[in-house]
Amino acid sequence: MSSALLPKPQMRRLLARRMKFHLFGAFFVSLGCAALYKFGVAEPRKRAYAEFYKNYDPMKDFEAMRRAGVFESAPPE
Repeated sequence: MSSALLPKPQMRRLLARRMKFHLFGAFFVSLGCAALYKFGVAEPRKRAYAEFYKNYDPMKDFEAMRRAGVFESAPPE
């Protein structure tokens, strides 16, 4: 009599039903992580590089390294 009161457990397609839920969840979590990385890391890094190279003079940097003795083939003067 007590077994009639308990609902039967779902045995068929249980994995498929739960997998669908977890796949959608994993997709949205990964999409959120990608967006956070793009706007939190990649875009500020691009702006920092653009700002650095806006006023960068490679010849001035080369001369400073040459005077410091960094290069063996270009001795300091």
